[in-house]
Amino acid sequence: KHFVGVISVALTVFAAVTSSCNPQGDFNLPVFVTSGDFTIGGIFPLHYRVELPPTDYIKRPLAAQCQWFDPRAFRWALTMTLAVEEINNRKDLLPNHTLAYSIFDSCATPVTAQKAVLSVLNGQDVVQSVICSGASTLLGLIGESGSSQSIVVSRTLEPFRIPMISYFSTCSCLSDRKQFPTFFRVVPNDDYQVKAIAQLLKRFDWTWVGVVTEDHDYGRFALQGLKREIENTDICLAYHEMIPKDYTQEQVLKILKVMKESSAKVVVVFSGEGEFYPFLREFVTQNITGIQWIASEAWVTASILAETYPFLDGTIGFAIRQGHIPGLLNYLKTVTPERYPSNPQVQELWEALYGCSPSTSSLKSHLPSCTGKETLRQEHSAYMNTSSPRVTYNVYKAVYAFAHSLHNLIHCKPGNGPFENFSCANLNNVFPWQLQHYLQEISFSVSGENVNFDVKGDSIPSYDLINWQRHANGDIQFVKVGLYDGAQQTGRELLIVEQAIMWSHQQNKVPVSVCSNSCTPGFRKAVRRGQPLCCFDCIPCDIGKISNQTDCLSCPEDYWSNVNGTICVPKVVEFLSHDAMGITLTLIAVVGAFLTVTVLVIFLYNRGTPIVRVNNSELSFFILMSLTLCFLCALVFIGEPTSWSCMLRHTAFSITFSLCISCILGKTLVVLAAFTATRPGNNIMKWLGPTQQRIIIFCCTLVQVVICTAWLTISPPFPYRNTKYQQSKIILDCSVGSDLAFWCVLGYIGLLACVCFFLAFLARKLPGNFNEAKYITFSMLIFCAVWLAFVPAYVSSPGKFTTAVEIFAILASSFGLLFCLFTPKCYIILLKPEKNTKQHLMGKFTK
Repeated sequence: KHFVGVISVALTVFAAVTSSCNPQGDFNLPVFVTSGDFTIGGIFPLHYRVELPPTDYIKRPLAAQCQWFDPRAFRWALTMTLAVEEINNRKDLLPNHTLAYSIFDSCATPVTAQKAVLSVLNGQDVVQSVICSGASTLLGLIGESGSSQSIVVSRTLEPFRIPMISYFSTCSCLSDRKQFPTFFRVVPNDDYQVKAIAQLLKRFDWTWVGVVTEDHDYGRFALQGLKREIENTDICLAYHEMIPKDYTQEQVLKILKVMKESSAKVVVVFSGEGEFYPFLREFVTQNITGIQWIASEAWVTASILAETYPFLDGTIGFAIRQGHIPGLLNYLKTVTPERYPSNPQVQELWEALYGCSPSTSSLKSHLPSCTGKETLRQEHSAYMNTSSPRVTYNVYKAVYAFAHSLHNLIHCKPGNGPFENFSCANLNNVFPWQLQHYLQEISFSVSGENVNFDVKGDSIPSYDLINWQRHANGDIQFVKVGLYDGAQQTGRELLIVEQAIMWSHQQNKVPVSVCSNSCTPGFRKAVRRGQPLCCFDCIPCDIGKISNQTDCLSCPEDYWSNVNGTICVPKVVEFLSHDAMGITLTLIAVVGAFLTVTVLVIFLYNRGTPIVRVNNSELSFFILMSLTLCFLCALVFIGEPTSWSCMLRHTAFSITFSLCISCILGKTLVVLAAFTATRPGNNIMKWLGPTQQRIIIFCCTLVQVVICTAWLTISPPFPYRNTKYQQSKIILDCSVGSDLAFWCVLGYIGLLACVCFFLAFLARKLPGNFNEAKYITFSMLIFCAVWLAFVPAYVSSPGKFTTAVEIFAILASSFGLLFCLFTPKCYIILLKPEKNTKQHLMGKFTK
């Protein structure tokens, strides 16, 4: 590192010697120079551009020509002289010491800026001499405006450890302390500016923007920062064009062609006014309209652009915060050719401001001599515009930063110093690196603002949002319409007064700059292949999803999209309610129960007749009562399921049917035993008396009760909201809880029915005119057929139809039992009472 440092210093000194000490070479003369105890330099772009005439590469290039005088930059230089004079006249700041300055012109290019800083380092005197005047006493430097120039200047000063404070260089690259250890600035770096611009684009929904940058580090790093800020947003760059360093009309026309053909109506420009001015000169000729310009801080307050190009009205951008400089306007008025008769820059300023050659001028000019009646030229009115100093105020702060640092250095107390052995700086031989130590720690107030630097040499990030508005009298005004404060919480940095903004072409409506219009509700974006994300087609959302104009979002589980796909509405809750189907099933169940009760009444009324008494009338009454409950339990299946209804519907159904089938089983056994008992020596009937029949019925029913009890205890049925079967509906049904228990219940009923069917089938050919076994066989056949058909229908039926199928199975099997078992008996009781005799029933009736 030491070797590299020595080589760097040697090369810099060599460059300084060859550039400034060659008596036949070209060197910069200072614009202003004074003497004092401590010297600080200043470099300002007093001209826009250096134009190099054609050169013969064999011979040495001709001297560069600075052109396009910049009165605004000249005002910056004069602000430095004003600040130094103020400080020298103060008693509380640097008492008994004076500041000196040496100000040079950079011509707004890195090459000339390097020449200027080498001239400052070599202590060039105003009077040209063939002998080098030796090393200067430079302690610090104020400059430069352009980031590319500041990079060159900082790297030139770094081997000498001379601190510099920039008043207008914003490139984020300059915050790198490893590359630029002596660089400070009183302007925020571009990381904050691009954050502010990105938030501005988001605020106004500008998702399709073009970017134009200068071909320097300032433009390159600003573009990188902007891309980084918009990386995860909906903002896309339609194009990025770079104003070439070596300005040619052909290259600029290519850029303008891209801008003209692009649909982007918002253009962000990162460029200094010197590079942007000739670009706009060509822009005027291309008839490009409808552009909303977003200005970087480098040109957002450039009055010369605002006054020269009216189509820039409505431009909006972030400017560094303004301040107050007392007495600046009056001081500028004192800078006249009479006061500086030998200063060519003052003579040039006068010609630029008033369009005439002062009588004291030593320059050759084609302009007429001044008469004293001339007025300030409109295109250079920026020189006298001190109403809202911004860059000018930064120069003012930079001078005071050096002054306060020197003040603290001077008042260091030996033994409490910051250097080796707690020593202080030698006031007779102050080194620049000693001044930098105090500069890093400085904190002071100027014009009510606190000034300090962070560890990277940056100042507090803060911007004003400026809007270019032209008044009725034609005057352009830079109106503050908002601010950006980087010290605020994330998301609250940007504040905009939208009502105060005047957009391009005197419009009050926010311009639109999108590649594709936002999708209407119910549609989503579909990115076009090979194009940026901001260019898309709009396609309808899938059913069950709604759009937020970006993507389709699924509705919550209990919601569904409306027809247009714009909002989520509650899903239709479907269950077997008392609608047409529910009422129909209810009526059928009630009719079935009524018919069963009617049969029961008929049997009770005729309970003494043979046909009722045959095969134990008590069992017939039990069957009729259980069938009534079977019909009525179907009603529990209708209506919104609840915890109690879900448990009741399955248990009631299973127990009542088990009771009914158990009674039929008992009757079948009695029929079979009755005819078997007629054989000699058979005493089976004594084992199937009324008591035994009740025990059989009770035990068969008890098994089902035990199964249901275990079911309700371990995993009872519960209400279930099924959102998977039909996505647009919520099917509210009863989950069986335990599938095993459910099928055990049905299986047990089926087992009883099969046993009953088998026994009845065996007794179907027994003698007698009224063999009840035949009707039991047929009823069990119907019962089994219904419930066998129920299984596939139950599994495949959707929604409320599942419940309807179960109700239908209950009702169909109940009606089958009722009609098959009791219709023949009722027929005899009501229509054929002559057959209601014991002889006829036993088959012994004869003519």
